[in-house]
Amino acid sequence: MGDELRRNMALFSIGTVIKLTDLTARQIRYYEQQKLVNPVRTAGNQRMFSFNDVDRLLEIKALIEKGVNIAGIKQVMTPIEQSEEATAIKKENGAKREELTDTDLHRILKQQIMYGRKPGQVTMIQGELSRFYNK
Repeated sequence: MGDELRRNMALFSIGTVIKLTDLTARQIRYYEQQKLVNPVRTAGNQRMFSFNDVDRLLEIKALIEKGVNIAGIKQVMTPIEQSEEATAIKKENGAKREELTDTDLHRILKQQIMYGRKPGQVTMIQGELSRFYNK
């Protein structure tokens, strides 16, 4: 039996996964609802998790602790379509990011902290603040 096959075997109940990951049952069900993890269901509809599922939940937990939101986790963990349109958008976003210096970013973040934001507006703090703390 191959190692990959062993890692994909559904062995753990949700109770065991809760102990292994320190996540709540609600969090695990939410990640399943968001299609970040896909446990096998038994005939009695009980969730059964594999080693790979547990590893994925631990990765999700680490990203959440770093401040990454669910949309960001989906982007990190879900393969992106390699269409021409996705590539063009990626290049455009990369060019815009390179144009913003640390000084400019610091000024913008300070303004957002000082003056707040409009409802529904996404702030740069949600993703760019980590640039100042990872050095």
